[in-house]
Amino acid sequence: MTISIKLLLAIAPGAKRSIVEAIAPHMGPAFESAAIVTPQRAAHFLAQAAHECDGFKTLTEYASGRAYEGRADLGNTEKGDGVRFKGRGIFQLTGRANYRRIGAALGLPLEQTPELAADPKNSVHIAVHYWATKKRAGLSLNALADADDVVAITRAINGGLNGLESRRSYLARAKVALGVRT
Repeated sequence: MTISIKLLLAIAPGAKRSIVEAIAPHMGPAFESAAIVTPQRAAHFLAQAAHECDGFKTLTEYASGRAYEGRADLGNTEKGDGVRFKGRGIFQLTGRANYRRIGAALGLPLEQTPELAADPKNSVHIAVHYWATKKRAGLSLNALADADDVVAITRAINGGLNGLESRRSYLARAKVALGVRT
């Protein structure tokens, strides 16, 4: 499946062009590796990504990350971890434990160099790996996308329902752009 700059701009019209130009070439091949091979699956993935990175306007969380300080559930056990391991990438990878786990899985030194998670190519591969390995209620995110369950996917990506209406809006645009019949 080819993910073009034009497609990403149709989903997120206010996107930063340099970001969509940098991530688009990596999406198609990465999607294949995670069986994101139907328009419905791609629509759900792209809707979540669009919301998480503010409509493809940033690959680094705007907030300082101080709110994550001391969050043992994220593996932020050392002073400064909240800021150091704040959200980065198209899915906003957050927390030392996630940087460590996904870095090891992808062979990237994310824990030592967290800024690598904001590199466009790495950002796509991190998000696709997360999508491919995350489960919600025993179901893969692809299965949840096949079932059109934006609520369960949002919980899996975000841990809650933050921005659900925004995610639904991006999903509606993604479905139109990808020709998904509802």
